[in-house]
Amino acid sequence: MNKIPVNRFAAAVPFAGLFVVIFFLSLPFAWARASETTSPIHILTLDDVRFIAMEQNKDIQKALEYRRYVEGRYVAERAAALPQLTAHLGSAKSRDKSQGGLMGGIVPVETRIHAAEVSLSQALFTWGQVGAAIRAAKVGMANAEDQLRIIREATLRDVTAAFYNVLLAKELNRIALQNLDQKDRHLKEMTRKLQAGVATDYDVLSWEVAVENARPEVIRTENLIRTTLDQMRFLLGMDGGGIDVTGDLDTTAGPYPEYEATLQVARAKRPELAEIHNRTKMAEEVVNIVNANDKPRLDLRADYGYKDWEQDKADSDGKLWTAGLYITFPFFDGLRARGQVRQAKSEVASLKIDESKLQDVIALQVRDAINAVREAGEILKALSSTVTQANRLLEMAEKGYEYGVKIKLDVDDAQFNLNSAKANLAKARRDYLTAQVNLAWVMGILVP
Repeated sequence: MNKIPVNRFAAAVPFAGLFVVIFFLSLPFAWARASETTSPIHILTLDDVRFIAMEQNKDIQKALEYRRYVEGRYVAERAAALPQLTAHLGSAKSRDKSQGGLMGGIVPVETRIHAAEVSLSQALFTWGQVGAAIRAAKVGMANAEDQLRIIREATLRDVTAAFYNVLLAKELNRIALQNLDQKDRHLKEMTRKLQAGVATDYDVLSWEVAVENARPEVIRTENLIRTTLDQMRFLLGMDGGGIDVTGDLDTTAGPYPEYEATLQVARAKRPELAEIHNRTKMAEEVVNIVNANDKPRLDLRADYGYKDWEQDKADSDGKLWTAGLYITFPFFDGLRARGQVRQAKSEVASLKIDESKLQDVIALQVRDAINAVREAGEILKALSSTVTQANRLLEMAEKGYEYGVKIKLDVDDAQFNLNSAKANLAKARRDYLTAQVNLAWVMGILVP
């Protein structure tokens, strides 16, 4: 029976202990990797992406909060036209030694007063100031809705384009993997021929180099998938969790839209036009508000309550009320109101200029969007049959290379042409779909 030498056994013990330590230290990392691999991946369609964006996008949530703020502003402005009621409760005690001599002695005078009353204040005539403020706040609510729709339109445009970018990245990765697999098959075939004595080391080495040169594109496209998914996750407002998309870029170029008809829809539907129009109406109401700052106003004020009055031995109590009409007329304020009116009118004029400029911008955007759709559609039509031809060319080159009538350069050229045709077709489809989405955004019809 063989015996293990003592020195070998002693040397093996520390290595075994080191192995145990490394094993236990690696458990947390292995658990983390297992958690990453077992975390659920949410597969999203384009409809899912759009729905989640409408619910979770940070810009949309901020716009919703602004709408709530404007609703509160409307309630606050409307309060100026409603009666203001205030309750007053009070109890006071005073001691005055200075009045002691008047009472025939030196005893200080003590007074106690207990009162409870309700005050009413109601604006009766404000020279249109209160009505203008209410109308401005109501228009502000419509303006907030317009801003919310602007952000929703832009979010739908961006998240849809991001979805198509993910699909393009996955398609480019698939092309890169096919290219790598094709070169790997050639390498295996050439290795088999070398073993059979019908190929040289040079042939094998050339295909090994081709395989290694094909790997960076696979790595690059895999990173592109991660990057585009991260961009889409940001637009969706998702803090974490794995996501992926399902869908395809298959599309065909249809008839191109007419400029005049598209422009009419854009002028009727674009929320930016409604938003700046409402801002102009608000500015016009501000003119009415500041114009009333140096005009008279009429208010009703009334008080009703109960008061208990005690002084030394005397005691008296009873109800009280007052009512009156008050006219306030700031007939000279140092021309402050006149300056405010001039500023407000200038703001209205500036907004009208901006509205006219926006009309021109939208007309240019419509023309650019139609041209982009036409360009992407023509490219898509031109590339539709290229992939089939490139596939046929590669098959012919591979057969010729197999029979010895073609060289490796011919196969490389055919493979390069096929990969370029596939990539260009995928990009053309993505560009056409994105151009269609951008055209819908320009027309203002992305959000129903």
